[in-house]
Amino acid sequence: MAIRLPGVKNILRKSCFHVPKGYLAVYVGESEKKRFIVPVSILNQPSFQDLLCKAEEEYGFQHPMGGLTIPCKEDIFIDMASQLTIS
Repeated sequence: MAIRLPGVKNILRKSCFHVPKGYLAVYVGESEKKRFIVPVSILNQPSFQDLLCKAEEEYGFQHPMGGLTIPCKEDIFIDMASQLTIS
């Protein structure tokens, strides 16, 4: 079941494991990680690229959740990602 986050366009937080075509699962959080499904279209955005660089610095290619993990507060990620998907 998918839950739309209030005020966030094209970002889903899902409890199931299915990732729709054109989307990517990422884990976000500092201590407790939450799974988000984001459109791949935000991958080339400079602010998302900065998050990817921070993830590489912190985890290298060994992400603790087995998927792409972004070391960022959840609310900051939601704000940033929603700004990228609105445009």
